[in-house]
Amino acid sequence: MSQFQNQVLLVTGANRGIGKAIVAGALQRGAQKVYAAVRRLSTADALVAEFGARVVPIHLDLQDPSSIVEAAKIAQDVHHVINNAGVANLTRALSQEAVASLEYEVNVNVSGLIRVAQAFAPILKANGGGSFSQLNSVVSVKTFAEVATYSASKAASYAITQALKEDLAAQGTHVVSVHPGPIKTDMAVDAGFGEGAADPSLVADQLFEAIRNHSFHVFPDPVAQQFWQGYQGYAEAVIEARQPIPVH
Repeated sequence: MSQFQNQVLLVTGANRGIGKAIVAGALQRGAQKVYAAVRRLSTADALVAEFGARVVPIHLDLQDPSSIVEAAKIAQDVHHVINNAGVANLTRALSQEAVASLEYEVNVNVSGLIRVAQAFAPILKANGGGSFSQLNSVVSVKTFAEVATYSASKAASYAITQALKEDLAAQGTHVVSVHPGPIKTDMAVDAGFGEGAADPSLVADQLFEAIRNHSFHVFPDPVAQQFWQGYQGYAEAVIEARQPIPVH
């Protein structure tokens, strides 16, 4: 049986880049239906043209809490939620725009994640647990000065993802934290990281492998793997530890 046979997925930011690769990969693995969650429904037209009626466009904007609530009312049959959508600015910490940039990125990348998790956790529980995946980044564990505010927002989203791992375990929902390096997406090109970037399908493949194996961390591409080599010991001993470390 295919990995997602008779399963329903929802992917935010589904219309391009990593999101589109995740949609394609899920359908190739037998998904019954994929909700393509996008800010503007027309941007999902190409997905429907390519993949047919198994792709269902749905309006969802991480900055708009009401749109997330409404999307959850529609997608009551979802088994796997993949929060891929996000924003990134080229903003250094000493830039005059740093505070405004950080507020914008945190609202989308962190508050948006929380909103999606709150809206869909009860649905995943009702449908047997399933999985909840968050697209973070290697900059969540290493800040780069030229994207200081984005790095901060992704460090915060990674922290929330770790909390969700614990909170959702009780209802049988497996949580995955994905940390790509440079990937061939519009966002990466705009940020100046397009050269030598990996294909989005690699991220999708590694994500699905993590869902299948019940892994938490995914560092999918060659650059990300370099980060994982240095970070793995701490991540496995502390973040993935079965027994929580007491906090005083």
